[in-house]
Amino acid sequence: MSSSRVDYSEFVYALKEGDQGTVNRLLKELTSRLRDYAKVVLGADKQEAEECTQRALIIVYEQILKDKIRNEKQIFSYLIKVCRNEYFWMKKDKWNKDTGTLEDIENYEQHLEDPGQQIENLQDEDRQKILEVCLNNLKKKSRAFIEHILENPDITTKEASEHFGISEANVRTKKSRILSRLHYCFQRKWNK
Repeated sequence: MSSSRVDYSEFVYALKEGDQGTVNRLLKELTSRLRDYAKVVLGADKQEAEECTQRALIIVYEQILKDKIRNEKQIFSYLIKVCRNEYFWMKKDKWNKDTGTLEDIENYEQHLEDPGQQIENLQDEDRQKILEVCLNNLKKKSRAFIEHILENPDITTKEASEHFGISEANVRTKKSRILSRLHYCFQRKWNK
């Protein structure tokens, strides 16, 4: 996660006093940490993490404005609990809509990711960030080419050649060279 800070009492005071600069700075940090928590510990996908983080922040914000927070120093712990609960409520709602039963979602500990899986999730996220950097380093045409190939994994060489207006041999060569560059870039950045 991005920070090891636990005491966010400054956030509560800034909200009460209307210090927008401090609120925005801490909100950005809190949002990132809650999103990471949802993805890594709870196994939420990006959209679920965004949604439960947003819901948690709104709930806690309302509680702060109503002056219902008893211990400002524990606000981060409270946010984590609310985020977790919102995630499981979302899953419960989705589960009800999809199947009409709750047997697997009732026991939330069964759903929590084990520590090994959490590390793997973090590594997957790191890999995605590195891949994005490597893709951004490609020239515009090469990036468009490889993104089209990646977005359409079942595309045939013939279909790709028709789409890009190049021969099938050029499609294979171009794909191989771009993947080689991406692999080299990825390995260099991953091993830093």
